[in-house]
Order: sequence, then C-alpha cells, then structure tokens
Amino acid sequence: MGTGTPVTITVETIVHSPVESVWKYWTEPKHIMQWNNASDDWHTPYAENDLKAGGKFVSRMEAKDGSFGFDFGGVYDEVSLNESIAYTLGDGRKVKVAFIRQDNDTRIIESFEAEETNAIEMQQAGWQAILDNFKKYAEKAKDE
Repeated sequence: MGTGTPVTITVETIVHSPVESVWKYWTEPKHIMQWNNASDDWHTPYAENDLKAGGKFVSRMEAKDGSFGFDFGGVYDEVSLNESIAYTLGDGRKVKVAFIRQDNDTRIIESFEAEETNAIEMQQAGWQAILDNFKKYAEKAKDE
C-alpha cells in the first residue's frame, strides 16, 4: 500500500424495487451468483455470505473461458438490515454500501477505497458495471 490517504470512489444507481427485495438480492448467495459480474464473459460460480458484524463473505469471480479468476471477499464491520453494510476487503480496503428507500425504489450508494494497481477510472467503471448488472437482475427477479 502507498503512504497517502486512499482515494474513495463512489458508484450509485436507483433500483425500481423495494428495499427489502433489493437487500435480499444483494446479500443471498443464490442471488449474488446471478448478478456479480461486470461483463457477460465473467461469472460468479460460488458465493458464501455470513451477513453479520465479524462475519466473512467470499465470491469466486471467474472468466467463463477459465483464463482468470479470483476470490473477492472480506469481513463485515457493520450490518444494518435494509439500510447499510460496511466491510473490509482481504487487502484492507474499506467499502460502504447504503440502501436508501425512495418510495417503492431503492437508491444504492457504494463507496470503496481504490486499490493502487489499476486506474481510478477503470475501477469506477468496473464497480459501476457490476452495480448496473445488479440493477438489471433485481428489477426483473421475482421474490424467492
């Protein structure tokens, strides 16, 4: 890690679905595996989630052609049902996700500390693409 203060990047969207449904789709592994990718040539074949402060989570993100993959995971710092999640990634970076009820819609605001390997714009575009994919999934999924 560098010596400076990490840059915080924020991505957001409005999902046309109630916050209770959005929360379920965001946090349940069977749903995470359906939306957690930035492009159609990637997928998440495995996810586990112990949604509580001190609980761990991991999602296996892989290129569908098998050329590359990695585990995205960390430990929850705070979990406030249907409102917010804060966690620390395996490399020590912090992430906060807010779920804001707006009538029958949900605004999601996700802020994360940038890593130093890839350009800020690339990281923002990647996280926004995953969030956009989540929005698409959550708006067409039916509560299960």
